[in-house]
Amino acid sequence: MKRLPLAALMAAFFVFLFWFVAVRQAALLLVGIGMGAALAGLRFGFTTGWRQLVEARDPRGVVGQLLLLGLAATLCMPLLGAFPELQAALGPPSISLLIGAFVFGLTMQIADGCGSGTLYKAGLGIPLNMGILPLFAVGSFVGSAHLDRWLALGQVEPVGLVANWGAGPALAVTWALLIATGITVRLFVGWQRDWLEKRWVQGALVLAVLAALNLVIAGQPWGVVYGFGLWGAKLAQATGLFDPATNPFWSQPGNTQRLAQTLLLDVTSITNIGILCGALWVAAGKAPDASKPLTGRQWAVGLVAGFVMGYSARLAFGCNVGAMLSGVSTGSLHGWIWVPMAFAGTLIGLRVRRHFGF
Repeated sequence: MKRLPLAALMAAFFVFLFWFVAVRQAALLLVGIGMGAALAGLRFGFTTGWRQLVEARDPRGVVGQLLLLGLAATLCMPLLGAFPELQAALGPPSISLLIGAFVFGLTMQIADGCGSGTLYKAGLGIPLNMGILPLFAVGSFVGSAHLDRWLALGQVEPVGLVANWGAGPALAVTWALLIATGITVRLFVGWQRDWLEKRWVQGALVLAVLAALNLVIAGQPWGVVYGFGLWGAKLAQATGLFDPATNPFWSQPGNTQRLAQTLLLDVTSITNIGILCGALWVAAGKAPDASKPLTGRQWAVGLVAGFVMGYSARLAFGCNVGAMLSGVSTGSLHGWIWVPMAFAGTLIGLRVRRHFGF
C-alpha cells in the first residue's frame, strides 16, 4: 500500500478512537505508531543487538539498549516518585520468572524477534514473523492460563526500587548497574571496537521518550505480551474453548473486565496496533523483503519457537519491552533478574539457530 492511503486509514482510525472510544486511546495509538516507526525505521532490534554482541563481538546494539534503559529510567523514575497513581512494571521474583526468561531468550533468537520485534517485523512484511505473530498470541494466552501453576512452584513479593528507596536512590543504583554492565560488555569485546552507532543512539532517545509518554498517558509502563494474551483469550472465549471464570488469572477483576470490553479499550492492545501501523508506514516506503526463503523445516522450527516464546514471555512477566525495558526503567527487581536469564537462554538459542541454518 502507498503511504498516502495508509496515512488516511491511520488518521481515520485515530479520529474514530478520539471520538468514539477515548482520547487516551487515540493518544496511545500515536505513541504506538511512533514506537513502530522507530523500531522498524532504525531497525532497533533487541534480539539482533544481543546476537551481534555474541557472534560478532559488536557492542553497539547492546550499548544502545543500555542507553535506552538509562534514559527511560531517568524519565520514568521521577514520574513514579512524584505521581503515586502511576504503576511500575512489577513482577514477582519466582521460579516462573527464571524459567520463562531463559526459555524466552532461547526462542527469540530462533524466531528472530522478541515481542516488539515480532510486531514490527510482521508490519514490515517479513513472512516468518507474520506467521509467528498469531502463534505468539496463542502461546501468551496459554501461558497466562497456566501461570498459577508455575507461581505455585515458588515466588516472593515484587520488589519496586522507587517505592522502597525513592526515585533518586533508585535511579542512581540503576545507572550504576547499567554502567557496570557496559564496562563488562566492553571488556568482553575489547577496547578497539566501535562503541556507538547513530541509529542505535537515535532509537534509544526516541523510544525512551515514547516509553515515558506511554507511562503518563496509560498510567502503566509500555508492555507487549499482555495484549497478545488478551487477543488469544478473547478468541478462546468466543469459540467456547475457554471459561475465564474457572481460571485464576483471567478471573481476576481487572482481567475479567478487559475480556468483557472491546480490545480498543485495552492500552497494551492499542500500542501493539500502533506498532504494526508504524512499521507498515516504514514498509510502504521501501522495497519488499528480499531475504532468502526458508525451508519447510526452518518454518516448522520457527513457528514452534514463536508459540513457546509467547508462552515463556507470560511466565517471565514480559519480554524485552515489558520485563527488561519497562521493568528496569521503573525500578522492578524482576527486570534485573530477567536480563541475565534471558541472555543465558540466548547463548543456547544462537546455537540452535545455527544448527537449523537460520
